[in-house]
Amino acid sequence: MKVAREHYRSVKDLPADEIIAPGSPLCAGCGALTTLRLFHKVLGGNAVVVNAAGCMTLMATYPFTPLRSSWLYTTMASPSAGAQGLRDALDILMESGRLPKDENLNVLVLAGDGSTLDMGLSSTSGAIHRGLDFWYLCYDNEAYGNTGFQASSASPLNSHTATSPLGTPWVKKDIFEIWRSHRPPYVATISAHDAVDLAEKVERARPLRGAKLFVALATCPPGWGFEPAMGDDLAKLAVETGIWPLKEAVEGSIRHTFIPERRRPVEAYLEPQRRYRHLFQPERRPEAIAAIQEAVDRYWDATIASERP
Repeated sequence: MKVAREHYRSVKDLPADEIIAPGSPLCAGCGALTTLRLFHKVLGGNAVVVNAAGCMTLMATYPFTPLRSSWLYTTMASPSAGAQGLRDALDILMESGRLPKDENLNVLVLAGDGSTLDMGLSSTSGAIHRGLDFWYLCYDNEAYGNTGFQASSASPLNSHTATSPLGTPWVKKDIFEIWRSHRPPYVATISAHDAVDLAEKVERARPLRGAKLFVALATCPPGWGFEPAMGDDLAKLAVETGIWPLKEAVEGSIRHTFIPERRRPVEAYLEPQRRYRHLFQPERRPEAIAAIQEAVDRYWDATIASERP
């Protein structure tokens, strides 16, 4: 079940202009790049991207960039502090008449899960609390992908990383609820597989002033261990199994924008990935797979009970 579309009915309705040119040095099949491409098309080119050190930093290495928008590089801990400085500078320039208001820019933080859930969380918490008017896009590939795929607090239960060879023993931090507890005007989860849902959420957030926060599941061929051509298949399976819920919170009120009528077993999503191979080979570990399935079932049982009429 999908919510009614307000702005876009199909991918044919998405803007045709490309803000990112082809030919970046990122990995083939990078889900984060697809997400940024779609997000930027809808947001428009009048933006300055504040990038926390991470995989996406490789996209714009001076003097080369595939972006038509501006780019500021920061440490992993400080992209939201950088956004504060840029927003303040733009506002001062406009108030003093040195920048026409029609040349205003959207300030967009682009950060991975390591920065978003771990090192940069304090500066983001402060920015949301101060009511900073900015966009934040977290590309969540569920580990520190740029430095060798070490576990982050976004790494899901029982997933293999460079620092959890037997499987991550903890559950993933819930960044959606952490952000929502700060009472920003808009928080959403998105998937590049559902481009229309992604575009709808950007449009719904556009008129709101304050922090507008998006967390996207970013499929990662080298880190997750799958062929690049399978990226969209896995993104689709993440939604269809219910592992990656699509939802939004407007002024704190939550609704799911897609509720899978018949969820596929989580095995369909787990088994094609090398990071979960230890759950299936050399011997199947049914208790570990069941723990993941039970967590997904508990989430959706509660969601359906609260959102279905």
